[in-house]
Amino acid sequence: MTRVSDTKILIVDDEERIRTILAAILAGEGYQVETAGDGIEALERGAAFRPDVLIVDLQMPRMDGIETISRFKERVPHAAAIILTAHGSIQSAVQAIKSGAYDYLTKPFDNDQLLMVVRRASDLVRLSNEIERLRAKLGAQEGLRALLGDSDLMRDTRAQIQKLAGTDATVLICGESGTGKELAARAIHLESKRRGEPLVVINCAAIPEQLMESSFFGHEKGAFTDAHEQKTGAFEEANGGTVFLDEIGELSTGSQAKLLRVLQEKEFSRVGSSSPIRVDVRVIAATNKDLGTRVREGRFREDLLYRLDVLKLSMPSLRDHVEDMSLYALHFIEKYGTVFGKRVSGVSEGALRLLESHPWNGNIRELENAIQRGLLNASEDMIQEADINFIADDGDRSTAQWDPAVGLEPYIKILSEQAEKKIILESLDRTGWNRTETARRLKISRKTLFNKMQQYGFEEKPDAP
Repeated sequence: MTRVSDTKILIVDDEERIRTILAAILAGEGYQVETAGDGIEALERGAAFRPDVLIVDLQMPRMDGIETISRFKERVPHAAAIILTAHGSIQSAVQAIKSGAYDYLTKPFDNDQLLMVVRRASDLVRLSNEIERLRAKLGAQEGLRALLGDSDLMRDTRAQIQKLAGTDATVLICGESGTGKELAARAIHLESKRRGEPLVVINCAAIPEQLMESSFFGHEKGAFTDAHEQKTGAFEEANGGTVFLDEIGELSTGSQAKLLRVLQEKEFSRVGSSSPIRVDVRVIAATNKDLGTRVREGRFREDLLYRLDVLKLSMPSLRDHVEDMSLYALHFIEKYGTVFGKRVSGVSEGALRLLESHPWNGNIRELENAIQRGLLNASEDMIQEADINFIADDGDRSTAQWDPAVGLEPYIKILSEQAEKKIILESLDRTGWNRTETARRLKISRKTLFNKMQQYGFEEKPDAP
């Protein structure tokens, strides 16, 4: 249980005398205490101190108590706020509570009443944290359980994740597309001491370069044409928790420089502002590219790679642990059988041999799609070899076999997916796998193209045979 000495209190008042008195009373009771002269200073100090209880004067210059609480709780949501006011009216109390305050005290305050309100606020925070801890404990189990596999390779991978979670260092997750890098990142976060704080995911390949800085760090109202209101960025949202940067190899060199500063200095400024914001976040990055090669090509900063590659996790490709194939197949059958209205209990021996012999360039994500198509084609209680088709193949199996029991719409959907994948592949080949040019030619957004590539398990560009 949290002790009094573990409870942190931030006192915000423009009167130095009040700050001194409050600090002396609370420190005397064993609380950890810091003070700030106004709301602006409170936001700066609070980002690093992360108090459990906030005691704020209602009337202050530069930023009043109501706005201070509102903005502070965006950064430290778990903090319980207590308003101090010399105007002990019902109206000011109601306004304080609506702004997110736990309670309010009038000046001059009674010491015993002050300690009672602070103790209750501290107990509330303690209870909330305990609930979050229990939720996180359950979530951590789900995080590791999501990484299926009874093979020695997957057992070793889960054990490595638990070791990585025990540190607070930056982690670089490497692996082919579809191997479960995001699942691994979530498991690391949920197993770590930051489990009760946010995990914010950024897909670096899906965000246009001109919006990357705003996505990372947020922006002020009026910072650019479409900035109609202030926006909090991913690093600010994740304060105290984890930022997961997926497809880090797709980050532009300009964005790489800005990311490097955050990793080095632990602070940033919103777009349109010069005021630094300090954050405490753990960074996990993932890539299916060889970042060392990209460094040599001048496409990735070497100093950023050193910052990211502190600890490394390599996610195994599916073809390296095909002994888990039947387990994965059964998992996806159970997941989609009810959705598709199919009573299928597993895969036949012939179908399993076929699955085990496939190269699985798209790994588990490709297998998931293949099992969905197998379910749609299945006319028996087991998925048969004839029900399996790999849409990347050039042979007869690249076309789904129609089964009257499936119905017309699912069959058309499969054919549509096959045609879509073929068109995207051909377009990528014609542009030398330039995503921006391919999206322009297909008249779709770059984000849509990336999502389609992820869906079909594409690599950057397959090696020539």
